[in-house]
Amino acid sequence: MIGIVDYGMGNLRSVRMALARVGADARIISTPQEVAAAGKLVLPGVGAFADAIGHLRDRGLDIPIVTAIREGRPFLGICLGLQLLFDVSYEDGQHTGLGVLPGKVVRFNFDDLPTSTRLAIPHMGWNQIHYEARIGLLDGVPPGSYVYFVHSYHVVPLTDAVMTVTTDYGRPFVSAVAQDNLLATQFHPEKSQSVGLRILENFATM
Repeated sequence: MIGIVDYGMGNLRSVRMALARVGADARIISTPQEVAAAGKLVLPGVGAFADAIGHLRDRGLDIPIVTAIREGRPFLGICLGLQLLFDVSYEDGQHTGLGVLPGKVVRFNFDDLPTSTRLAIPHMGWNQIHYEARIGLLDGVPPGSYVYFVHSYHVVPLTDAVMTVTTDYGRPFVSAVAQDNLLATQFHPEKSQSVGLRILENFATM
């Protein structure tokens, strides 16, 4: 069973429906016990980092999520669910994340670009992905595929080893990371049509 973690900040229904479309047994879960029992986990999320990490900790979900990842259970983070995996976010202050991956979360900054070429924030809509490494969870997804984004902040990993996909928005940024059983995307697979469904199918069958 794939558990979709409900901590009060995620488009849970869209994720569950997309997983159902690829034949996965996916359920929305919200307790530490359910997280501990799930065979695979999806951590979605929209909104502010500080609120999200606060909700996870208040509900006692942070430690079971980290434990599941370290035990080797398949894990997929989506959008804010990617950012929460890192050490620290600088969204509206400084906030400590789950610390699964070393690195930080920072806001897009185009101040060094000419005014005429500065891009809108948030980065919203369709954009391409470019591979830094190929992994099984992205089988069948061609380089240059378009996926759907909505975000103002992006991750900066401390090590290049986890960088799997980049996307250009003013400059390249990391749009997906992978490490062992973990895959996390800044884009939304559940909103990325056939490309996103292929990623979710790969995750469901791994």
